[in-house]
Amino acid sequence: MFILAFETSCDDTSVAVFRDRELLSLVTVSQIAEHAKTSGVVPEIAARLHAGNALSALDDALSKAGIGLDRIDVVACTGNPGLVTSLLVGKTVAKTLSETLGKPLVWIDHIEAHMFANFLEREERDIEFPCVCLTVSWGHNEIYFWKSMFERELLGETMDDAAGEAFDKVAKAMGLGFPGGPVISKLASEYDGPFRGIFPLVTLSKDSLDFSFSGLKTAVKREIDKRIGAFGNPRDTGSSRAWKSLRIPEDSRAPLLSTEDMREIAFEFERTVAEILSKKLFLAAESKGVKSLVLAGGVSANDFLRQTIADRASAEGYRFVAPVSKTYSQDNAAMVGILAYYRIRKGKGT
Repeated sequence: MFILAFETSCDDTSVAVFRDRELLSLVTVSQIAEHAKTSGVVPEIAARLHAGNALSALDDALSKAGIGLDRIDVVACTGNPGLVTSLLVGKTVAKTLSETLGKPLVWIDHIEAHMFANFLEREERDIEFPCVCLTVSWGHNEIYFWKSMFERELLGETMDDAAGEAFDKVAKAMGLGFPGGPVISKLASEYDGPFRGIFPLVTLSKDSLDFSFSGLKTAVKREIDKRIGAFGNPRDTGSSRAWKSLRIPEDSRAPLLSTEDMREIAFEFERTVAEILSKKLFLAAESKGVKSLVLAGGVSANDFLRQTIADRASAEGYRFVAPVSKTYSQDNAAMVGILAYYRIRKGKGT
């Protein structure tokens, strides 16, 4: 069975081809360069770029897989959630191909696909049920009690900003451009001072499994404002080197912080986010009496978050899995295809 999968929920145009559960090709066209100009994703621009990239990505994916459209048995596509205009492009292409080829079309839930990214390059038995899964991305944070492959219960979700969005907004406040996650992590890794806990560990109530990052984001902004001007213009010798190493465009540089300030704020922020996320994950696991943990979503690519969870899991006897590749953590058509495969195999329909 050959599966052709599409993912266009936000700002990456991605196409994958599977032979059963074997990934034959994955082609993802990034829009980061365009959205960096506006320090965020503009839905209309994203949709236009998807429309321009979809067919070439399709051709590349089929070529790399070594098959033609006539070999495709199933078409799969992200149906929701996501940016409506971006989703529409992928859905239009997928539906057109499905009808033209006379092949079934499988609509895929974006968040569920992120969870199933953990099955890529793994055996089915490698995910132990029941387990607790933390999904954390730009627009969403949830904790699920994952009872069986296609049975899950929502335990907690974000009440305002998601963690990925908070990374972007903090980076923007420091004049670091878009996307914020990679640049914040890079700066944090360069800080060699102690963790002082200068930002609040917002956990809501004691037993709450919901998330709120708006207060943390505001606290970071206040800290930035407090430090602005203390070390002069960032085009001084030390800061200039930092801007160049981070590849920040000249017109994005703002007279904000010294290099060391940027590093410390990034360090404190990243560790506070990781502590909040991991604390909720383990609290959920304890409440459900499970010893199996899963991490999914774009922010699962964050090295510090992965290591924080992995270290505690090892110390406390939990089994922990995250996507085997950072490519699979990000939005990609491979996660769409693998979910479609298991839906068909387990008789969950098209």
